[in-house]
Amino acid sequence: MQTFLHKLKVVFTEPAIRNRVLFVLAALTVFRMLAAIPIPGVDHGVLEQFFTDNQFLGLLNIFSGGGLANLSIVMLGVGPFITGSIIMQLATVMSPALKSMYTEEGEAGRAKFTQFSRMLTLPLAILQGFGFLTLLKSQGVLMDLSVFGFTLNVILIVTGSVLLMWIGELITEYGVGNGVSIIIFSGIVASLPSNVSQLIFNYESSQLPLYVGFSLVAIGIIYLVVVMTEAERPVPITYAKQSRGGSTYGSSSSYLPMRLNQAGVIPIIFALSIMLFPQMVLNILSAFDLPWVTNANEVVTSFLNNQWAYGATYFVLVFLFTFFYTAVTFDPDAVSKNLQRSGGFIPGIRPGANTSEYLGNLVTRLTLVGAMFLGLVAVLPVGMQIATGVSALAIGGTAVLIVVSVVLDLIRRLDAQVSMREY
Repeated sequence: MQTFLHKLKVVFTEPAIRNRVLFVLAALTVFRMLAAIPIPGVDHGVLEQFFTDNQFLGLLNIFSGGGLANLSIVMLGVGPFITGSIIMQLATVMSPALKSMYTEEGEAGRAKFTQFSRMLTLPLAILQGFGFLTLLKSQGVLMDLSVFGFTLNVILIVTGSVLLMWIGELITEYGVGNGVSIIIFSGIVASLPSNVSQLIFNYESSQLPLYVGFSLVAIGIIYLVVVMTEAERPVPITYAKQSRGGSTYGSSSSYLPMRLNQAGVIPIIFALSIMLFPQMVLNILSAFDLPWVTNANEVVTSFLNNQWAYGATYFVLVFLFTFFYTAVTFDPDAVSKNLQRSGGFIPGIRPGANTSEYLGNLVTRLTLVGAMFLGLVAVLPVGMQIATGVSALAIGGTAVLIVVSVVLDLIRRLDAQVSMREY
């Protein structure tokens, strides 16, 4: 407790760290102000009815940072940027040049890679904005707008999405943590007061065991997510004696931390984006009055509303994306080469190909456990919803996973900033 209070004091007394924290708070204040500005022509009565028990919109609202609930100018949120990032990540599998840019060219390569994701954001935002507004117009949520009014709304929400992407980038550069994750996190946290008040308002004495059970499960999920996120396997590293400038340096020992879940919250965001993508495409095609689009839309909607199919697909996608993202971000060959160049080796393992194979097998086993856990925790609320019949639990479970992971990442980054200042 004393160490925590000391670090908290450093955060607020050290000007460099304090300025970063204040910048994040200022950026989130601007975002919440933008999320309160609705686009023109919204029928809020129809909108509220349309949102009732609609799981697709509930999931989409997570990516908008809560801006979708009242159809604000930032209603698309960071969804287009996330989709663009996913496309670029998938492209690394098919393009060796892109993979080399992302993994081998250092910060310059990653900056160029991120720039391509930003360039994809604009066309994706236009497509998503057009498709979603077309859906809302067909459902009567948007009043009968002229072509100019409809085009103006598309321009507004596309501009809002690009602006939000820029705010997220500023948070990443001048603040603390990943800006996109923090924006999603802030939207979830901002919706907590209304959700809690709704639960209190609808409370009946007969539901007390249900409320207590949900609270215990939520606490258990938070505890398990913290434990599994922080869990790591230390790999011992020994550095041989080296001679430099006529001086001989003795051998030393260290360790390579291998996290159980190296991908963090990214697989959840990727999985949800992929599940939402078909609905988005069909919303865009529905503007052209194609006969097969209506049937396809009904199939996709019924699939999303089928808890068993939704839960199974969600688990598989989270599981696969955990392996995929870990494979993209952790390269055993590169780690082995870096160890060999610095004169380090794993005791009992030959440097070079043997070390690479050992690390590859180790990260596969660790990721298997992490992916299973992440998938099971993600679909646990869906199972509870099937068992109890209470809606919106699946969305709540996803929100808990995102919030806990983002908070852990923020604490870790602040701790690193404090340690760097103290040294």
